[in-house]
Amino acid sequence: MDRRTKIAAVAAALLITAGAAGSATASGDGKGGGREAAALTGSAKLYRPAGDDITFSFDAHLAAKDRNDPLAATGTFRYSHYKGDWGGTAEVKVDCLATGGTVATVTGIVTATDVPGLLHKRVGVSVYDNGRHDRLGYSWLASDPTKDEVPPCNSAAPYERVRAGTGDFTVLPWQFAYPAE
Repeated sequence: MDRRTKIAAVAAALLITAGAAGSATASGDGKGGGREAAALTGSAKLYRPAGDDITFSFDAHLAAKDRNDPLAATGTFRYSHYKGDWGGTAEVKVDCLATGGTVATVTGIVTATDVPGLLHKRVGVSVYDNGRHDRLGYSWLASDPTKDEVPPCNSAAPYERVRAGTGDFTVLPWQFAYPAE
């Protein structure tokens, strides 16, 4: 097989794989039901030249039946930040999910953490699903989540770069049901 034939075969296989994955996400929930209204899934490490190990992972969903109520979102997300002997982690129960195109904002209440004062506080994260160049932002950019109240569905813009090769976020755009005019 010559080089051009190999490249064409690989490209065709990638297109078929991407098409199959995309159609499964967009057409149904995998259980015979309709497409969920919105979702944010995946994980990544943030890019930090100073060597910090910062990881985020998401499994947040808004059911089709709740499409007009982002506060009915379910799921969890986790994050951790370590550098040397310093650091901490948190697990968060989702309480809001809103997506638009390839951007998602998710908030939730911290249910488990080793960070003093963070348990039972709301935090928010935003994600920009941009293929190999995903980005992420978080509500504690300009505030202290142990002291400041974060409203549902709020976070900072996705300004942080994701470390190359780690971003696999998937944002399922929100299907909002507009009232009949």
